Amino acid sequence: MELAYYSDYALRLVNTEEPARGTDTLTSVDAVRDLFGANQSAARRATEADVTRFRSVRARLRAVFEAADAGDETLGVDLLNSLLLEFPVSPQISGHDHRDDDGRPLWHMHLADHPSNPTAGYAAIAAMGLAFHLTEYGVDRLGLCEAPPCRNAYLDTSTNRSRRYCSDRCATRANVAAYRARKRLEAERTENTGRAADSAQPSTASGER
Repeated sequence: MELAYYSDYALRLVNTEEPARGTDTLTSVDAVRDLFGANQSAARRATEADVTRFRSVRARLRAVFEAADAGDETLGVDLLNSLLLEFPVSPQISGHDHRDDDGRPLWHMHLADHPSNPTAGYAAIAAMGLAFHLTEYGVDRLGLCEAPPCRNAYLDTSTNRSRRYCSDRCATRANVAAYRARKRLEAERTENTGRAADSAQPSTASGER
Protein backbone atom coordinates (compact mmCIF):
# COMPACT_ATOMS: atom_id res chain seq x y z
CA MET A 1 0.00 0.00 0.00
CA GLU A 2 1.51 3.35 -1.00
CA LEU A 3 1.81 5.92 1.76
CA ALA A 4 0.01 8.49 -0.40
CA TYR A 5 -3.09 6.35 0.04
CA TYR A 6 -3.41 7.66 3.57
CA SER A 7 -4.14 11.16 2.27
CA ASP A 8 -7.69 9.91 1.77
CA TYR A 9 -8.05 9.98 5.55
CA ALA A 10 -7.63 13.76 5.45
CA LEU A 11 -10.17 14.16 2.65
CA ARG A 12 -12.78 12.02 4.36
CA LEU A 13 -12.52 14.06 7.55
CA VAL A 14 -12.38 17.53 5.99
CA ASN A 15 -15.36 16.84 3.76
CA THR A 16 -17.66 15.87 6.62
CA GLU A 17 -18.37 19.60 6.80
CA GLU A 18 -19.52 22.05 4.13
CA PRO A 19 -19.24 25.48 5.80
CA ALA A 20 -20.82 27.41 2.93
CA ARG A 21 -23.87 25.17 3.04
CA GLY A 22 -23.96 25.01 6.84
CA THR A 23 -23.89 21.20 6.86
CA ASP A 24 -21.92 18.95 9.21
CA THR A 25 -22.23 15.15 9.33
CA LEU A 26 -19.66 14.74 12.11
CA THR A 27 -22.21 14.82 14.90
CA SER A 28 -22.07 11.39 16.54
CA VAL A 29 -19.80 8.54 17.57
CA ASP A 30 -21.14 6.48 14.66
CA ALA A 31 -20.05 9.24 12.25
CA VAL A 32 -16.57 9.12 13.75
CA ARG A 33 -16.44 5.34 13.44
CA ASP A 34 -17.50 5.48 9.78
CA LEU A 35 -14.39 7.54 9.00
CA PHE A 36 -12.09 4.64 9.93
CA GLY A 37 -13.38 2.44 7.12
CA ALA A 38 -11.89 -1.04 7.38
CA ASN A 39 -9.94 -0.20 10.53
CA GLN A 40 -12.65 -1.51 12.81
CA SER A 41 -10.44 -2.05 15.86
CA ALA A 42 -9.71 1.70 16.05
CA ALA A 43 -13.32 2.58 15.27
CA ARG A 44 -14.64 0.52 18.20
CA ARG A 45 -12.55 2.56 20.63
CA ALA A 46 -14.21 5.86 19.65
CA THR A 47 -16.28 7.67 22.29
CA GLU A 48 -18.32 10.86 22.49
CA ALA A 49 -15.15 12.77 23.38
CA ASP A 50 -13.72 11.90 19.97
CA VAL A 51 -16.48 13.83 18.20
CA THR A 52 -15.14 17.11 19.59
CA ARG A 53 -11.52 16.05 19.05
CA PHE A 54 -12.18 15.08 15.43
CA ARG A 55 -13.83 18.42 14.75
CA SER A 56 -10.74 20.21 16.04
CA VAL A 57 -8.43 18.18 13.80
CA ARG A 58 -10.82 18.72 10.89
CA ALA A 59 -10.56 22.50 11.24
CA ARG A 60 -6.77 22.31 11.22
CA LEU A 61 -6.69 20.06 8.16
CA ARG A 62 -9.12 22.34 6.30
CA ALA A 63 -6.83 25.26 7.10
CA VAL A 64 -4.05 23.43 5.23
CA PHE A 65 -6.26 23.12 2.15
CA GLU A 66 -7.39 26.74 2.45
CA ALA A 67 -3.80 27.98 2.58
CA ALA A 68 -2.83 25.85 -0.42
CA ASP A 69 -5.90 26.97 -2.35
CA ALA A 70 -5.02 30.61 -1.63
CA GLY A 71 -1.49 30.06 -2.96
CA ASP A 72 0.22 30.42 0.43
CA GLU A 73 2.50 27.38 0.25
CA THR A 74 4.58 28.27 3.30
CA LEU A 75 1.55 28.62 5.54
CA GLY A 76 0.09 25.35 4.28
CA VAL A 77 3.33 23.49 5.00
CA ASP A 78 3.72 25.11 8.42
CA LEU A 79 0.17 24.13 9.41
CA LEU A 80 0.73 20.56 8.26
CA ASN A 81 4.07 20.35 10.04
CA SER A 82 2.40 21.36 13.30
CA LEU A 83 0.00 18.42 12.92
CA LEU A 84 2.88 16.04 12.15
CA LEU A 85 4.69 17.12 15.29
CA GLU A 86 1.62 16.76 17.47
CA PHE A 87 0.48 13.43 16.00
CA PRO A 88 3.58 11.34 15.10
CA VAL A 89 3.58 7.90 13.49
CA SER A 90 6.12 5.10 13.17
CA PRO A 91 6.70 3.93 9.58
CA GLN A 92 7.09 0.16 9.40
CA ILE A 93 7.66 -2.39 6.65
CA SER A 94 4.69 -4.72 6.35
CA GLY A 95 3.65 -7.53 4.03
CA HIS A 96 3.42 -10.78 5.97
CA ASP A 97 -0.31 -11.01 5.26
CA HIS A 98 0.01 -10.13 1.55
CA ARG A 99 1.86 -12.45 -0.82
CA ASP A 100 2.44 -12.64 -4.56
CA ASP A 101 1.72 -15.64 -6.79
CA ASP A 102 4.98 -17.27 -5.73
CA GLY A 103 4.18 -16.92 -2.06
CA ARG A 104 6.68 -14.15 -1.42
CA PRO A 105 5.65 -11.28 0.87
CA LEU A 106 4.51 -8.10 -0.87
CA TRP A 107 6.57 -5.72 1.21
CA HIS A 108 5.27 -2.18 1.56
CA MET A 109 5.46 0.76 3.93
CA HIS A 110 2.80 0.95 6.60
CA LEU A 111 2.08 3.76 9.05
CA ALA A 112 1.85 2.33 12.55
CA ASP A 113 0.33 4.69 15.06
CA HIS A 114 0.47 4.39 18.83
CA PRO A 115 -2.32 6.75 19.86
CA SER A 116 -3.64 7.65 23.25
CA ASN A 117 -7.12 7.86 21.67
CA PRO A 118 -8.73 7.16 18.27
CA THR A 119 -8.56 10.82 17.23
CA ALA A 120 -4.79 10.92 17.70
CA GLY A 121 -4.37 7.78 15.61
CA TYR A 122 -6.58 9.05 12.80
CA ALA A 123 -4.96 12.50 12.82
CA ALA A 124 -1.47 10.98 12.62
CA ILE A 125 -2.32 8.90 9.56
CA ALA A 126 -4.26 11.73 7.87
CA ALA A 127 -1.46 14.24 8.38
CA MET A 128 1.28 11.89 7.23
CA GLY A 129 -0.70 10.81 4.17
CA LEU A 130 -1.33 14.42 3.24
CA ALA A 131 2.35 15.22 3.76
CA PHE A 132 3.40 12.46 1.37
CA HIS A 133 0.93 13.69 -1.24
CA LEU A 134 2.10 17.28 -0.83
CA THR A 135 5.80 16.46 -1.18
CA GLU A 136 5.16 14.09 -4.09
CA TYR A 137 2.91 16.32 -6.19
CA GLY A 138 3.26 19.86 -4.78
CA VAL A 139 1.27 22.14 -2.50
CA ASP A 140 -0.77 23.44 -5.42
CA ARG A 141 -2.27 19.95 -5.80
CA LEU A 142 -4.32 20.56 -2.64
CA GLY A 143 -7.48 22.44 -3.53
CA LEU A 144 -11.02 23.42 -2.63
CA CYS A 145 -13.86 22.90 -5.08
CA GLU A 146 -14.58 25.99 -7.20
CA ALA A 147 -18.26 25.15 -7.67
CA PRO A 148 -20.04 27.36 -5.11
CA PRO A 149 -21.20 26.71 -2.51
CA CYS A 150 -19.42 23.34 -2.34
CA ARG A 151 -15.81 24.06 -1.30
CA ASN A 152 -15.07 20.39 -0.61
CA ALA A 153 -11.38 19.51 -0.44
CA TYR A 154 -9.75 17.49 -3.21
CA LEU A 155 -6.31 16.22 -4.23
CA ASP A 156 -5.31 16.95 -7.82
CA THR A 157 -3.50 14.04 -9.47
CA SER A 158 -4.14 15.15 -13.06
CA THR A 159 -1.16 15.22 -15.41
CA ASN A 160 -1.65 18.88 -16.32
CA ARG A 161 -2.64 20.23 -12.88
CA SER A 162 -6.06 21.15 -14.24
CA ARG A 163 -8.43 19.90 -11.59
CA ARG A 164 -10.73 22.56 -10.14
CA TYR A 165 -13.66 20.58 -8.74
CA CYS A 166 -14.09 17.88 -6.13
CA SER A 167 -16.28 15.66 -8.33
CA ASP A 168 -17.73 15.22 -11.81
CA ARG A 169 -21.06 16.37 -10.42
CA CYS A 170 -19.66 19.72 -9.30
CA ALA A 171 -17.74 20.13 -12.57
CA THR A 172 -20.93 19.57 -14.56
CA ARG A 173 -22.90 21.95 -12.35
CA ALA A 174 -20.24 24.65 -12.74
CA ASN A 175 -20.09 24.19 -16.52
CA VAL A 176 -23.88 24.44 -16.82
CA ALA A 177 -23.91 27.58 -14.69
CA ALA A 178 -21.14 29.13 -16.80
CA TYR A 179 -23.01 28.24 -20.01
CA ARG A 180 -26.22 29.83 -18.77
CA ALA A 181 -24.33 32.93 -17.67
CA ARG A 182 -22.81 33.29 -21.14
CA LYS A 183 -26.23 32.91 -22.74
CA ARG A 184 -27.71 35.59 -20.47
CA LEU A 185 -24.86 37.94 -21.32
CA GLU A 186 -25.32 37.32 -25.04
CA ALA A 187 -29.06 37.97 -24.73
CA GLU A 188 -28.43 41.21 -22.82
CA ARG A 189 -25.95 42.39 -25.43
CA THR A 190 -28.37 41.61 -28.24
CA GLU A 191 -31.15 43.44 -26.40
CA ASN A 192 -28.94 46.46 -25.74
CA THR A 193 -27.85 46.54 -29.40
CA GLY A 194 -31.50 46.47 -30.49
CA ARG A 195 -32.38 49.32 -28.15
CA ALA A 196 -29.47 51.39 -29.45
CA ALA A 197 -30.60 50.84 -33.02
CA ASP A 198 -34.19 51.78 -32.17
CA SER A 199 -33.12 55.00 -30.44
CA ALA A 200 -30.94 55.97 -33.39
CA GLN A 201 -33.77 55.70 -35.94
CA PRO A 202 -35.85 58.72 -34.73
CA SER A 203 -32.75 60.89 -34.71
CA THR A 204 -31.97 59.92 -38.29
CA ALA A 205 -35.52 60.57 -39.42
CA SER A 206 -35.53 63.97 -37.72
CA GLY A 207 -32.29 64.95 -39.46
CA GLU A 208 -33.69 64.03 -42.87
CA ARG A 209 -36.57 66.51 -42.47
